[in-house]
Amino acid sequence: MAGLSCCCSLSSRSNLGTVSLRFNGGRRARVLSKSLRINAEISYVNGEEAKRLVAEEGYTIVDVRDRIQYERAHIKSCRHVPLFVENKDNDPGTIVKRQLYNNFSGLFYGLPFTKPNPEFVESVKSQFSPGSKILIVCQEGLRSSGAANKLEAAGFQNIACITSGLQSVKPGWFDVEGSTELQDAGKGGLVQVQGKISAVLGTVLICAYLFITFFPDQAEKILALFPSS
Repeated sequence: MAGLSCCCSLSSRSNLGTVSLRFNGGRRARVLSKSLRINAEISYVNGEEAKRLVAEEGYTIVDVRDRIQYERAHIKSCRHVPLFVENKDNDPGTIVKRQLYNNFSGLFYGLPFTKPNPEFVESVKSQFSPGSKILIVCQEGLRSSGAANKLEAAGFQNIACITSGLQSVKPGWFDVEGSTELQDAGKGGLVQVQGKISAVLGTVLICAYLFITFFPDQAEKILALFPSS
């Protein structure tokens, strides 16, 4: 009866989860191949929960907005790593796009023409380890979600985002630096001017209504001074 020799060895890799068995002096039979990679889950929280994460669980805030919004208002002690940076490229296509943007959206919102920051992930890696607790913020929640996905794919494990961005954070929840409130940091250009004009006109109309209501005789005399068409 021929002897039976059996050599069994188990090999595995954490990211691929490949398990192999070796039989009969080197012949190998793969019995299981399955992906075991588990991605970290991104937490989406409101402003109040975000405040708790920072105060009680030690999360560090990473602001991914562009430079102008960050300078208008930002949370004290946060790190600024923009997901998009100003596009100053001078190829013909970019020049045309930048001019069109500046004449419309840029003029309306007061924000620069931008492009994806190619060094975003590396910039975060240079400041944080993969196990760091990071709260990513932007103005409306879209850029922070995109940034979180990039960092999750790069191996970061404890990531949270404010669902609706800094525009949903109430005054007083965080210590803020800048010339405006966090909720208004996305407003600039004609939007800001339009808002001020609307506020002034609204005040004038309310005052006129109250004057006519409580002093109808005086209001009638004033209206009589204007010629009727």
